[in-house]
Amino acid sequence: MENTYVLYDDTKECVVIDPGCYEEYEKKELKDFIIENGLKVIKLLNTHCHIDHVLGNQYVKKEFNVDLYIHQLDEQTLRSVKAYAPAYGFNNYDEATVDKHLAEGDVVEFGESKLDVVFVPGHAPGHIAFISKADKICIGGDVLFQGSIGRTDLPGGDFDTLINSIHEKIFPLGNDFTVYCGHGPSTNVGTEKKSNPFCAIA
Repeated sequence: MENTYVLYDDTKECVVIDPGCYEEYEKKELKDFIIENGLKVIKLLNTHCHIDHVLGNQYVKKEFNVDLYIHQLDEQTLRSVKAYAPAYGFNNYDEATVDKHLAEGDVVEFGESKLDVVFVPGHAPGHIAFISKADKICIGGDVLFQGSIGRTDLPGGDFDTLINSIHEKIFPLGNDFTVYCGHGPSTNVGTEKKSNPFCAIA
């Protein structure tokens, strides 16, 4: 029930974002998609490091020999997963090491594409989103959902901070930006600005 994203362009270089694959069939589905489309994975990115978004980190790192990029403020979030994973039934969680940190203003490049990094805390302390201005898309993790927002009752979460992130970083992108969410269907900025019960401004 978590959305993993593979972004690629005509060069066939790609990035994998938030691999939630844990079971073997889930790993196979991801690998098969990459192979069938002739893609070359060059980076592994996390919007944030809650368990459902990082279960496949180590698999992707090893399988495709790539570095893991996260925001520094979410490193503790990632480190804590190993301790609580068994309580959620993930007894074989394989922890991945962080290779590089991303921060507001950084640009992730692959092929002929660029993703701007924006800092959007509130759901997790080091939550970031990836913005493609050229394609008018936002890979938003668990910040904004169709008709909802990310939960703020987990460690490091804060409702006011999250709403501020949405209003200052996501809504200004423009009404025609598509938001690809960490769970559920995609949405667009215009719709959420108008009708989201948690953060609408119109």
